[in-house]
Amino acid sequence: MNELTISAIAIALAFSAGAVAQTLSKDQYQSGKDGIAADYKAAKASCGSLSGNANDICTAQASGREKVAKAQLEAEYKPSLNARYAVRIARADADYSVARERCDDKAGNVKDVCVQEAKAAAVAAKADAKAWMKTANANEDAAEKGANARNDAASDKRDADYGVAKEKCGALAGDAKSSCMSEAKARFGK
Repeated sequence: MNELTISAIAIALAFSAGAVAQTLSKDQYQSGKDGIAADYKAAKASCGSLSGNANDICTAQASGREKVAKAQLEAEYKPSLNARYAVRIARADADYSVARERCDDKAGNVKDVCVQEAKAAAVAAKADAKAWMKTANANEDAAEKGANARNDAASDKRDADYGVAKEKCGALAGDAKSSCMSEAKARFGK
């Protein structure tokens, strides 16, 4: 590994552990950007030997890692709640892109369910990020704002999970479908 890759990994580890270190100098920031670009180029090149959907998945993974690394670098260079929120959103978007590509290997209702589950996971991750951001910004009325944010996140997650349940019921017919839909509506309060 070269120095740039090691420093990019160190930055990623610092943020994944929740640690906030001192800000980076301009040279360190530029070095980190160069390392991320080099890592992306190498990861993208390794996808070249793959074909079809395997190539698409590999490319989505490389692109996602690049976007998350860039967001983490920005958060280290200019630390703020918004920058840390951007890291969480970048991670959610990257995970969604990869999950969506993985669904392309499937067909019919199985694929539809897979896509709905990927969307539900992305909605949940973004809802959690939103809840974290609202909670972090709260001051004197933190308890009230945090509870509202968690309720909003729970509602978003419940709506996404209901979408998955509806999609699963779509594979059924007749009374089984009606029963499945009734159960889903009852379970998710619809």
